Amino acid sequence: MKPTDISAPDYFHKVVDCQWACPAHTPVPEYIRLIAQGRYSDAYMINWQSNVFPGILGRTCDRPCEPACRRGRVEENPVAICRLKRVAADFKDDIRQRLPRPSARNGKRIALVGGGPASLAVARDLAPLGYHCTVFDADPKAGGMMRSQIPKFRLPDSVIDEETDYILNLGIEFKGGTRIDSMKKLLADKYDAIFVGSGAPRGRELDIPGRKEAAKNIHIGIDWLSSVSFGHIDKIGKRVIVLGGGNTAMDCCRTARRLGGEDVKVIVRSGFEEMKASPWEKEDAMHEDIPILNFMVPVAFVHDNGKLTGVTFQKVRAEYDAKGKRSLVPAGEPDQTIPCDDVLVAVGQENAFPWIERDCGIEFDKWNMPKVDPKTMGSTHPKVFFGGDAAFGPKNIIWAVAHGHDAALSIHKLVSGEDISERPLPEVHISSQKMGIHEWSYDNDISADMRFKVPHRDKVVALKDIRAEVELGYDVKLALGEAQRCLNCDVQTVFAPNLCIECDACVDICPMDCITFTENGEEGDLRQRLKAPSPHHDQALYVADGLKTGRVMVKDEDVCLHCGLCAERCPTGAWDMQKYLIDMVHAGSSCPTKSRSAA
Repeated sequence: MKPTDISAPDYFHKVVDCQWACPAHTPVPEYIRLIAQGRYSDAYMINWQSNVFPGILGRTCDRPCEPACRRGRVEENPVAICRLKRVAADFKDDIRQRLPRPSARNGKRIALVGGGPASLAVARDLAPLGYHCTVFDADPKAGGMMRSQIPKFRLPDSVIDEETDYILNLGIEFKGGTRIDSMKKLLADKYDAIFVGSGAPRGRELDIPGRKEAAKNIHIGIDWLSSVSFGHIDKIGKRVIVLGGGNTAMDCCRTARRLGGEDVKVIVRSGFEEMKASPWEKEDAMHEDIPILNFMVPVAFVHDNGKLTGVTFQKVRAEYDAKGKRSLVPAGEPDQTIPCDDVLVAVGQENAFPWIERDCGIEFDKWNMPKVDPKTMGSTHPKVFFGGDAAFGPKNIIWAVAHGHDAALSIHKLVSGEDISERPLPEVHISSQKMGIHEWSYDNDISADMRFKVPHRDKVVALKDIRAEVELGYDVKLALGEAQRCLNCDVQTVFAPNLCIECDACVDICPMDCITFTENGEEGDLRQRLKAPSPHHDQALYVADGLKTGRVMVKDEDVCLHCGLCAERCPTGAWDMQKYLIDMVHAGSSCPTKSRSAA
């Protein structure tokens, strides 16, 4: 193998698995260390720069970072990254003095359609640069789906108000209660750029027999959640069926329990493990005595002179072809009718752009979605950008934030007369953590604690109040314990072959056997000769040559715990522990165009 080029920014970035997996590339280990030190405001600001909504995401994020967490490779559960983010928000001081100030206007006007996370992220990045950002939203307050579709018992209004106000107070004009009904009219207003972050506002229908006749008691999930959120609905029948297996279905069933639903069931056509809902969302629903019934396909709404009385289901089972593709086939059992008073349909969401004229310069694909460049978020109209669910369909808040950063950078480059397709490289900072012979600037002791549970409100109390937050969050003691489970994956083991005397002391002391000195070879061959099995080929081997014996040092980054014992044991200082901090470039950041050395 060729020696590893550790100067490439992506090499060590990928070793920081949580940050690599996060769409916004939040520097997770950096803020977790600050939480462990009690520096909650500093931890909050790191998050705010990156993911914009630390308090909101600390409660609602889909957590792509956690399955990637290295802790999950050495024990069952990863670090509770999401809930530690909430700790930073819960225990911070007043940080308003640390936010950017509204700056003098630069004469450029940006229109943002939709007041949700994507548009607010764009405005957050552009307003401090002097752009006059105007956010249009049909709802009276900012937040979009974060306010209208996530129940208050998961995300209180006070948290949304606080974090949307941080952005709006940057001098952003918010026009609530204003629905945009024509892209042509918006273009005619001569904005310098337009961003569309209007979400995926339409719930999918379920057009089966009985739908029209029993319509009064059949509700589209996201519309029903919005009506509950804004106080238009405050009760539901005692027997409720929720159709669908995603997070919206979980929000629907738990909300129904709080509005009078005594017998609430979630019924899904797929298997339990295949459901789109996050595992913790399913756990929370079942904790509230809501059963989840799988492999049942609704075939008819049953009614009595227009009054819904039940839903009939066909029982199915999964069959897989030679390529592993799944099909649902009839199980051969009799259909089952389950009685109910109300049905909530949460079988997916769709985009809808009736307000964008198809001859205004924005091309749509065969699925009636705008053609959007995933790198720049630009459409086929040079001044119109998309982001969040409006760009590629329903995802989650953290993706909307990432889209917002990318679109803001594109808009800034467009207005500055630059090529928006040229994207700046991230900023990389690397520094040795050595403070003494056996002393590091970070705590490299590996905690043996298992993941700490987040306290929940008593179930009986929680079910009586739809606005009572269920998760209570970590206190300071629990937060410290959980923070200490982080393995500091951003502190890299950097090897200097010219200092190595090949004594193999590092090999002997490594608790994971991830270091091997051997003859060079092809990657497949090398992986077979490592001291420990190397089953995960998606993470590269760290290979260094230049040793006097002609051997190479091979380190399997996949299993390294970043404990630093190799560096402590090394008699010549050939190993060093160096913190690798990578910051993604946003609009207005200094924009390096040349590759930065990582080490």
